[in-house]
Amino acid sequence: MKRYEGLFILNTAGKEDGVKDVLDKISAEIGEAGGQIETVQRMERKTFARVADKKHAGGFYANVIFNSPAATVVALRHKFARNDDVFRVLFTHSPAPKDTK
Repeated sequence: MKRYEGLFILNTAGKEDGVKDVLDKISAEIGEAGGQIETVQRMERKTFARVADKKHAGGFYANVIFNSPAATVVALRHKFARNDDVFRVLFTHSPAPKDTK
């Protein structure tokens, strides 16, 4: 298993209270696909520097760190591309944290 970091931009237009629910669903989908959630970091809502569509001028950012086989990440990328609550997602390989001793 490798350690991955998923940066999610959530489509929260008109549903600011539902961010926790969306993050719970994302965590559940990663778990169902065989991943093990390590950390979910909620960030804040940010406006985009370049707005391509007036409907999406900004989004709520969240960072999810998890361990998973490589094939799982490919499946998750396709699954979240079809999810209306996820505006964008980027998965990157994340090295293990170094000991500071």
